Amino acid sequence: MSLPAGFGGGGGSYSSKGDKGLSMPLLETLRLAWADEELRGRIIFVITMFSVFTLGVHIPVPVPGLSSSDVMKSLENLPALQLLNSMSGGALRRLSIFALGLNPYITASIIMQILYTAVPQWKKELQEGGEYARKQQNKKTRGLTIALCLIQGWGLLKIMSMAPAIRNLSVQQDAMIVLFWTAGAMFVLWLGEQISEKGIGNGVSLMIFAGIILALPNQFDTLMVNYKNGAIHWWSFVILGILFLGTTWIIVYFTTAQRRIPIQHMRRMVGTRMMGGQTSYLPLSVNMAGVMPIIFAVSLIGLPYQFSIMFGGQKSPIGRFLETLAAYLSPSSQDPLQALTGSIAYTVLIFFFTYFWTAIQYNVEDISNNLKRGGSFIPGVRPGKQTKDFLDGVISRVTIVGAGFISVVALVQWLAPRLSGIPSGVKISIIGGTTLLIMVSVALDTMRQIEANLLMKQYGQ
Repeated sequence: MSLPAGFGGGGGSYSSKGDKGLSMPLLETLRLAWADEELRGRIIFVITMFSVFTLGVHIPVPVPGLSSSDVMKSLENLPALQLLNSMSGGALRRLSIFALGLNPYITASIIMQILYTAVPQWKKELQEGGEYARKQQNKKTRGLTIALCLIQGWGLLKIMSMAPAIRNLSVQQDAMIVLFWTAGAMFVLWLGEQISEKGIGNGVSLMIFAGIILALPNQFDTLMVNYKNGAIHWWSFVILGILFLGTTWIIVYFTTAQRRIPIQHMRRMVGTRMMGGQTSYLPLSVNMAGVMPIIFAVSLIGLPYQFSIMFGGQKSPIGRFLETLAAYLSPSSQDPLQALTGSIAYTVLIFFFTYFWTAIQYNVEDISNNLKRGGSFIPGVRPGKQTKDFLDGVISRVTIVGAGFISVVALVQWLAPRLSGIPSGVKISIIGGTTLLIMVSVALDTMRQIEANLLMKQYGQ
């Protein structure tokens, strides 16, 4: 079990080539892939699955009396739900059967990955159990996914209960809606697994990618409506275009950037032949944590507002306090002081979770021991504790750069409207933030896999 591309960092194993960029031009790679009969069939299969997903996004769950405008009102002050809506292709806004998207599976994968890292017995079973242990882990992840679908579906209904029309739903109606959402989420997961098996790339990642792409037309439509109404000027589109291109370039640069540590392999006699002695590299990605810090930070920032709803909002002192706290934690607030404190809190959370997630993903003691057992070492560094301390120092410095990069990308989403003169009520997520980072990361990962398939076919000829 692994997280979708773009969520967790990479670079945990050493190899002779640590480059994460593409060695061939993009258009040339696509042309060669389409010319190959097998790859063309795989690409067509992926497009077919995208079509099925698009159809499902437009199939609504029957919620008596509730309209999409009611749903959008319930999402306005909840960044976590806005992110969920964007990643599900606007399915939440449409009250679709795919409203939950892959969010429960992603959450379950994160929880299971943390547990398998934190629980020594589970970690040992996964390392020594081989394919059987991975299947058991996947089975546990799916079971947890179903449980989270039920919990998150019920939570969404409670949040939407702010809309007058939904307050009178019966228990049977609540259960029916949650059941539809759970079935839809598991079906999307099945589509992703089919893409991984019969298509090209990481299926779950590509389904998330497809959801983000589907949400874009609604954002462009919103911008055009405001432009026609005079709320947005023409030069706002120019600034947005520059910010989009600049942010995309930064994401590509840092996503492919690596700190490569040279590894020297000792010579050894195997029969009558001398083996080893080569130099390879341990590639450490600058963006080790992917978008996980942003997801964690957005979830925490949205908690005070969610709790304020539970405590009655403005009707109770606790609710009023939590609403005020939520305002000071929101980077999107229109009040300058609230926006400043929210941006600082957001950045601090991103740095914290970047170090936290990197510590989970990279166990420097295990890496040091593996190098020592394999008869490999870092030139100029003694095996054992010195190697562990050296790797710990390098990863700490690289993580600072990665956390700074993630913070800039995350804040651009909130700064872009102010810089381009877009009204506060117009929500755009394509400029920076989690969605753009996921889009670029998944696109790069998929193109690398297509390129790897082409190179393997060339070597096989």
